[in-house]
Amino acid sequence: MAQETLEKFEGENKENNFKQTEIGLIPEDWEVVRLGEVAEVKAGQSAPQGEKYFQNGKYPFIRVQHIDNNDYKIMGWDLINDMAVKDYHLKLFSKGTIVFPKSGAAVYLEKRAMLPFDAYIVSHLCAVNSKSEKLLQRFLFYFLVSQKLAKKKAEGYPTLNLSEVKEILIPLLPLSEQRKIARVLDKIQQAIELQDRIIEQAKNLKKSLMQKLFTEGLYGEEQKEMEIGLIPKSWTLVNLGNVFQLKSGKTRPKTILKYPTDKFRYPVFGGNGILGYSDQYLFEGSTIVIGRVGEYCGIAYPISAKAWITDNALYVVKKKIVYSEYYLANFLNYYNLNKFSKRAGQPVISQGVIYALKIPLPPLEEQKQIAHILSIVDEKIEVEQMRKQVLKELFKTMLHKLISGEIRLKEVEI
Repeated sequence: MAQETLEKFEGENKENNFKQTEIGLIPEDWEVVRLGEVAEVKAGQSAPQGEKYFQNGKYPFIRVQHIDNNDYKIMGWDLINDMAVKDYHLKLFSKGTIVFPKSGAAVYLEKRAMLPFDAYIVSHLCAVNSKSEKLLQRFLFYFLVSQKLAKKKAEGYPTLNLSEVKEILIPLLPLSEQRKIARVLDKIQQAIELQDRIIEQAKNLKKSLMQKLFTEGLYGEEQKEMEIGLIPKSWTLVNLGNVFQLKSGKTRPKTILKYPTDKFRYPVFGGNGILGYSDQYLFEGSTIVIGRVGEYCGIAYPISAKAWITDNALYVVKKKIVYSEYYLANFLNYYNLNKFSKRAGQPVISQGVIYALKIPLPPLEEQKQIAHILSIVDEKIEVEQMRKQVLKELFKTMLHKLISGEIRLKEVEI
């Protein structure tokens, strides 16, 4: 579908005449203006400090961390009260205001979002609103999404001054064409959001299945009371130290490629999946990898290929009893190993802590059947995630081609 969409617009697009400008080649009937000429560029204000400003809060206050790193939307907010607005002289920004980080390391993330409602924003955010009848706010948003504002910033603590934001050069094209561009990109974004909902529903289904299968089993059999609670009568309670032997991974290879080649074909696994591909492998066969430190501490997943495991993960080097890797990895995630980690700056979990944990283990055949049920849901999640990725690639391609004028929509019915 994504490829058909792209081919449709390319096929209907007429041959264009271009002119050379300060921003490169653009269609002859487009203009180039400075952002400050057609838009208001402002900054937020200092964040209220102290619990009293958040008690009985009713007004949303947006911080840099509330903008999603991967998708162009606001994912959360704080609630402040009238005292905060008065004491800090906060200015309310209207729904639809474009916001993005202007100072700090978050500038490198190139986050962009439009306020989903009227809100106050932190001083580290830049706020942009069209002030010209010739510039559609939604088109301006997509133009700013297409720009990498941090690419000329030195490493360290980057800052985008409002004055330099105002100097950004933008194409000004017919309003009707701006509307069409915004509508096409909106449709792709809506499709991506639909995929997000489908993926979330599938993940919630898996959580529900895990809750039932890991506590009641498959057969509705009578339960027995154990020190961790009720478990099916045919299940046994075992220490993980009697189930497997773990080993820490090693420092990642010096050269890792993003995609596999004939030589670099061995996946390199870290705390949460594949980091890339190497020409070396550390382990051969089926095993379980467990995140050992940091953000993905305690996350477990099975692998069954020659692979390298990095030192931020543990992996099973010996099975002491027969079990289903897929079942056990899923159970460990349901069990939430992270809650047993030590937090001295960041979460860390040791082999000893894992070995001491007691888990209920069903008969092998029941493990395999439970694993099969969960694998069906996992396959569904993986397919939907791939569809989302295809749509994101389509969005990126269409964004570039439409904002540059490579594809024109002036004669295309949307």
